[in-house]
Amino acid sequence: MMWLLVAVCLGMLPLAGSPFGTGSQNAGTGTPVTVSAAISLTEALEEIAAAYARAGGGPVRFNFAGSNVLARQIANGAPVDLFVSADDAQMDVAEKAGAIADGSRVALVRNRLAVVAPTDKVDMVKSEFLKAAPEIRRVAIGDPAAVPAGRYARAYLDRQKLWAAFESRIVPTPNVRAALAAVENGAADAAIVYATDLQASKEAALAFVVPADQTPPIIYPAAIVKSARNRAGAERFLTFLRGADATAIFVRHGFIATQ
Repeated sequence: MMWLLVAVCLGMLPLAGSPFGTGSQNAGTGTPVTVSAAISLTEALEEIAAAYARAGGGPVRFNFAGSNVLARQIANGAPVDLFVSADDAQMDVAEKAGAIADGSRVALVRNRLAVVAPTDKVDMVKSEFLKAAPEIRRVAIGDPAAVPAGRYARAYLDRQKLWAAFESRIVPTPNVRAALAAVENGAADAAIVYATDLQASKEAALAFVVPADQTPPIIYPAAIVKSARNRAGAERFLTFLRGADATAIFVRHGFIATQ
């Protein structure tokens, strides 16, 4: 997992019209907001945090990993201010542990699945995947027992009546980016990942995007952690995440707005 800090340089003034104010009106923005977020959000959230900093919103520190890992950490008391999960189930884990602030949970963005392959196999995978052709020897997905993307992938294969055909060929991975990496390094002939993940790859190619009606709804919930040390900062950043500027960045990275 990765810790990333996007900070406002000393002396930087907020942009004109910034909603965050200056001086005493912006008290506490020098303290980082600690955000645990699904690894599939990495590039979008990094860009959003930079925009937030330019607007005078203050520094944000990220912990990117699989949502199941993050939910377990938060349930066990990890020092986190804001949690963004890749599915409702892992947010439920944290919430049932009493770790989520009441009334703070919101649906942030949506996503879709995609089947990807190495560039030299993508045409074959595109034409043969739904036939479960034997030429597709290994298919990487997030571990369906724990990883949101893996559960979505399993649900899709079940719906297509392909799970039995592919089960012995599945390469389970600890998170969705590891499934993508398996295609990139030749460990798998195909992977089922989020459609947005392909933007982070130069080695994998798109075979096809899975229609939204063939998977459960892929929704990323966000919520403030009850034990947040920077509750005010978390509230400000969550408000920014739901605003027009952040939504435009999410959409540019391939996510789908929820509002």
